[in-house]
Amino acid sequence: MTEIFGVPIQALMGQLMLGLVNGSFYAILSLGLAVIFGMLNIVNFAHGALYMVGAFFAWMLLNYAGINYWMALVIAPVGVALIGVVIEKTMLRWLHQLDHLYGLLLTFGLALILEGIFREFYGSSGLPYELPDVFRGVFDLGFMMLPKYRVWVIAVSIVLCFFTWFVIEKTKLGAYLRAGTENPNMVKAFGINVPLMVTLTYAFGVGLAGLAGVMAAPIYQVSPLMGSNIIIVVFAVVVIGGMGSILGAIVTGLALGLIEGLTKVFFAEASTTVVFVIMAIVLLIRPAGLFGREK
Repeated sequence: MTEIFGVPIQALMGQLMLGLVNGSFYAILSLGLAVIFGMLNIVNFAHGALYMVGAFFAWMLLNYAGINYWMALVIAPVGVALIGVVIEKTMLRWLHQLDHLYGLLLTFGLALILEGIFREFYGSSGLPYELPDVFRGVFDLGFMMLPKYRVWVIAVSIVLCFFTWFVIEKTKLGAYLRAGTENPNMVKAFGINVPLMVTLTYAFGVGLAGLAGVMAAPIYQVSPLMGSNIIIVVFAVVVIGGMGSILGAIVTGLALGLIEGLTKVFFAEASTTVVFVIMAIVLLIRPAGLFGREK
């Protein structure tokens, strides 16, 4: 059996694959957080709860209405985005220009409310979500077995993340979004509805969380706690990459997933803390994050 640094290659590649899958979810969730913070100046602590809501929407669509995974990939993120529209219009709209703490406290409270609602109806134990038939089985690469569904998750995550980066950083729409956060009055002078743009930006950011929840449902059990279990790591990813940095969220999310997977192979006890150790080191060296802009 081939070994690398004394570790069987099958075990090493398996953990790298697991790390890349986790990193894909970190990237999508941190991307949504970065978009919301960069465009709205809101630290959205409800992001993990909305990720959980997306997974539950997929589960309910399948078990109550017989709607399959493919339709849930569209319906559930749209449903989460609509919840985001309600949240932004009724609560967050008044906090954009205030200190970050106000938005953080409000969205933290929303997260607790959403988690409590689903825990009341479904309990704390996980619920299984059936894997789509087309993704059953594995690719046999000789040195490892590659689950088809995990390949799908990684591919979709990478394409989605870099498409979002391209739209925000390289297109006219993205330029309007960035300008609307820095000088909304000037953008309004060009006839652009800035409040609507802000609402749609928040809806898009939380819609990404809902989409991540749908894709996570067949891998992890659907549970009211799944959002709170991941959101702290995702915030660490955003801080390391740089608050509001789109590219930083993507690259850091994928990289930290791989680092986490490697840590499980060589020093499993540190796998749950390695992300926070890296965050502490980065903040000591570069407080704005790896891709953040120094003020």
